[in-house]
Amino acid sequence: MSRGGKSPSLLCAFLFFGLFVQATSTAGRRLQGEDKSTTANTSTADVHPVVVELFTSEGCSSCPPADILIQKLDTYQRIPGTQFIVLSEHVTYWDHDGWKDPNSSPSLTDRQSAYEGALGEKTAFTPQIIVDGTQEIRINNTQQQMEDIFQKAKATPKVPVRIDEVTIDGSPPLLRAHIETGNNFYKHNADVYVAVALDHVESQVLRGENGGKRLVHVAVVQQLTKVGKLPKGKSFGEDVQLRLKPGTDPKNVRLIAFVQESGPGKLLGAALRKPAS
Repeated sequence: MSRGGKSPSLLCAFLFFGLFVQATSTAGRRLQGEDKSTTANTSTADVHPVVVELFTSEGCSSCPPADILIQKLDTYQRIPGTQFIVLSEHVTYWDHDGWKDPNSSPSLTDRQSAYEGALGEKTAFTPQIIVDGTQEIRINNTQQQMEDIFQKAKATPKVPVRIDEVTIDGSPPLLRAHIETGNNFYKHNADVYVAVALDHVESQVLRGENGGKRLVHVAVVQQLTKVGKLPKGKSFGEDVQLRLKPGTDPKNVRLIAFVQESGPGKLLGAALRKPAS
């Protein structure tokens, strides 16, 4: 892993990726031929959403294996009964080291910094993977530890979240949707967020630690917006309108809605939906 611009170790990142694939191959064997149709709209009573956030950068040479891991989670949905909702969140603190990541955002850097305080980390680093806002997957985790993290997240009760039909029209494009949640049965108030992410992004990196490489990303966050509050014992329902960047392809967009305790804290529920075709 790399912290604050230090040179990273590829060996650690590849070890991380290899261990996870081994840990999940047995549980997910029946699902490995499936495609993203399982992620079209969540959540339902028999599918348990688990939010997996990857803090990454195109300027960090440890990050491409973690990017591949996120692609695998997104595509193959390896654990039956679990719906992985992934977010690739590109940070800015590598942008001064020879390559400015075109997907990096100061707001995502701030989000990671807030996590560091909540998780007890002394500094931000990439790649960093956080599951449901409370647990980190680390490169030195055993296979059993990684599987336990996902199984625990799957077993945790979630507040139902629903995204009604998503539409995108106009120029510049305007995204419209309706977000609803069930009652917040947790003891703490929470915030409701929506994230606009691109399904697929490819980038030819010209300089920096990944200079000369063509990188592929999924679920690349373009906007992350707090749209309301979810007090304990209450539900939430609101229409959402978001102005997208000019030139955004509606077919390459997904909308994620999630409920999270302030802090940032525990993810209490989530859903994903793509625009109507």
